[in-house]
Amino acid sequence: MDIRFRRYINTALILGPMTFIMAFIGVTRNFGLHSGCIIKIVATWLTMFPIAFICGLIIIPTANKLTSKIKFNEPREQ
Repeated sequence: MDIRFRRYINTALILGPMTFIMAFIGVTRNFGLHSGCIIKIVATWLTMFPIAFICGLIIIPTANKLTSKIKFNEPREQ
């Protein structure tokens, strides 16, 4: 696979499971577990994932740049 796709695959692998967990929690919290909850969870996840993916493509590089500006101390040996 071409290295150019690494950023997109990495973002999808981080945000896919995370948005699914959030959709599961949100749907079960609001509606409970019932016979149609799986369809509602998947529909909610399919709405959440593209939005989170686009936001992640913007936020993750920005967070990496900000983190690289922080000066961290090396751990001391004891």
